[in-house]
Amino acid sequence: MRHRCTVLVSLVAAALACNSPDAAAPEVCPASSGAPAAAPAPAHAPFQILVFSRTTGYRHASIATGITAIEVLGAFNDFTVEATEDPAAFNDTNLARFDAVVFLSTTGEILDESQQAAFERYIRAGHGFVGVHSASDTEYGWPWYHALLGATFASHPAIQPATVIVVDPGQPSTRALPNPWERTDEWYNFTAQPADVTVLARVDEASYTGGTMGALHPISWQHVYEGGRAWYTAMGHTACSYSERAFLDQLLGGIEWAVGIP
Repeated sequence: MRHRCTVLVSLVAAALACNSPDAAAPEVCPASSGAPAAAPAPAHAPFQILVFSRTTGYRHASIATGITAIEVLGAFNDFTVEATEDPAAFNDTNLARFDAVVFLSTTGEILDESQQAAFERYIRAGHGFVGVHSASDTEYGWPWYHALLGATFASHPAIQPATVIVVDPGQPSTRALPNPWERTDEWYNFTAQPADVTVLARVDEASYTGGTMGALHPISWQHVYEGGRAWYTAMGHTACSYSERAFLDQLLGGIEWAVGIP
């Protein structure tokens, strides 16, 4: 089921990438290394996630494509998706409806103090968080959030191909990935190495120009934080990312890990 799911999502996302009204120009998706045959989707109880994509800084043209891709992943993997850019969704009553919250390419200051406090309570109650790409370029004045996410965005070079090395192939978000994984994205540098996390994948700085993190340049990781689960990938800048089977397998596995599916 998962293989059929990611193929369908790839087709839908590719169509959106080429016709996105908020994209400056249609993307030509470069070839990406394929993935081995994906394992069958694990049986689990239905769950619900909130996808939050508010931006008060740079806005990624891939957001609409990413939302659609996650909705289709949910349709094939027994979870429902509610997408919003309304920060009023961050209150105790509403958040309690969701098993995890996804920050999809958020930027800038997106929640006020009361909304931040509600989200902190939500994580401490044992819920999940998934951060995608510029989730690390968000809420610089909220130290708790950056500890939850694991690192803070510093800079990036131009979009270019690079080699991703899977560090921990036994996790839900990595077990279906090729290794090495050749793909094109916007490769983030961070202000420091993420602390107290399990690094899932790193980008090989010898394979592209503009990296500043050295030989150990994490690009995806996860950890348990204050009772909740937090998973992050710095990949996902381009709309084409959401037509890549391997990227979708990674994203699906991250969502499932965040809600507690082994």
